[in-house]
Order: sequence, then structure tokens, then C-alpha cells
Amino acid sequence: MIEIRKSTVADCDTIRSIAEIAFPETYARILTKDQIDYMMEWMYSIPNLKKQMLEEGHIYYLAFEEGKPVGYVSIQQEGADLFHLQKIYVLPEMQGKGVGKKLFERAVEAVKELHPEKCSVELNVNRENGALHFYEKMGMKKLRSGDFDIGNGYYMNDYIMGLEVGE
Repeated sequence: MIEIRKSTVADCDTIRSIAEIAFPETYARILTKDQIDYMMEWMYSIPNLKKQMLEEGHIYYLAFEEGKPVGYVSIQQEGADLFHLQKIYVLPEMQGKGVGKKLFERAVEAVKELHPEKCSVELNVNRENGALHFYEKMGMKKLRSGDFDIGNGYYMNDYIMGLEVGE
């Protein structure tokens, strides 16, 4: 059974350990190893994870299967009526087993708890990422696309997808 709980700064090592497996696996056929390494440091170094939680308002949730951490999701409020699903990753061996769906549903539930009125949830997803179909299955629609400079000469070539939630 999948259990999901809200994360704290004490979980940064756990989040990073999942990311070290799931993130490179997700992008191995899309990005260069150098870009993956750069993005891992940029998003998943322990100091950066702590900064996201303590200073930037990211809220993380961890998924567990029989006590083992198997995935995570994070959300961040970006505007009065706009939230961003920043990250959602599941260990490769747990994909297709409902973990991502439960994490996604928990993220939407958390947004509704924080903002009961109608609002939007958006996420960026690489245009070559196979997860596009998952997000569409979860009700998200492609809103626009963009190429975002992330430094060091690297870009994220993404679709921005959206979902309306709340009343």
C-alpha cells in the first residue's frame, strides 16, 4: 500500500536519493549527461532543497511503499490563484503502479487545502518526456510551450500544462 506524507527539511537526503535514480533515468534519452548533472546540483543539492523548503515555499510530499521511499512531489504557490507542481518523480521500478497518480492527487488535494477557491495548477514538462501522457490522463491540458534558460548554456524545452481546481 502506498502511503504519502508531507516532508520536512529532515527529508532532504531522502528526496535527493530518489532524485539521484529517477531524474537521470527520466532524462537519459533527452538531455546530455552534463545537463543532467548540472540540473541535479541546481535542483537537488541539499542546500538547494533546504532553500526551496525554507525560503521559496516549496511543499514536498514523499510516497512510501512498505516503508521504503519511492517517489515525491512538490508544489509552490506562484500567484494569488496560481500554483506550480514543481517536481514529481517516482523510482523507475515503481512506475506504472499508481504511485505517480497518488502523488499527483495529493498535490492537487494540498492546493485545494491551501486555496479552496478556484485556482490553476501548472507544471513544466519537457516536450520529449514520456510523462506527457500521464499528465493528460490526470486532466492536464497543454497551455503553451517555451524554452527556458536555466544557466550554464542549458535550456528547458517545455510544455506548460494546466489544470483548474477548486470551486
